[in-house]
Amino acid sequence: MIVEFTNKDGKQIVVAIIEAIQKNKDYLSEVDGAIGDGDHGINMNKGVTLALEEINNTENLYASLGVLAKVLMNKIGGSMGPLYGSIFMGMQMACKDKEIIDGSVIGSMLTQAYENIKMISNAKPNDKTLVDVLDPSVAAYQNVYAQSKDVKKALLACKKAAHGGMLATIPMQAKLGRASRLGEKSIGHQDAGATSCAIMIETLCETAISLMA
Repeated sequence: MIVEFTNKDGKQIVVAIIEAIQKNKDYLSEVDGAIGDGDHGINMNKGVTLALEEINNTENLYASLGVLAKVLMNKIGGSMGPLYGSIFMGMQMACKDKEIIDGSVIGSMLTQAYENIKMISNAKPNDKTLVDVLDPSVAAYQNVYAQSKDVKKALLACKKAAHGGMLATIPMQAKLGRASRLGEKSIGHQDAGATSCAIMIETLCETAISLMA
């Protein structure tokens, strides 16, 4: 059973994440429109599409993550650019100089992504943000991988937890960001940041599994 892939092949993960955001741009703006500005999909699509032009010239996962982080941080307005830039920068740091991406490296990538968010944001679980996706998905991966050393099983658990974390934001009241101004009116709506984060984490998991096929 193959449970690893090369850093070079891992570039496909970043390309797949970009394609997933492009595909879901209208959905993301629709979700954002309920309690936000309604432009989350537009901004995210703009950022990833600009990044794709540069990523076509990169050689591996490490370089591709660096480009995506840089472009999202510099080209997207508001808070999401720095947040997603930090996430992908964390992933990039964790796979630096790693010729082979295995279960341990993937775990480090996910953990460092979350640690980077903690450094720049006060968001905590149940605040109705992308942290409600990151927290359970990273924990699910680490727990399953630590117990089983089965990277595919851990990735499936991570994917499931990301989707569950996204849906869990629906009954929450927003405590941070623009949506927090709505108070109780924010209850009953899915958070846009959690939605895009879930799409990215789920795509990462699916693509990593496909690279191990």
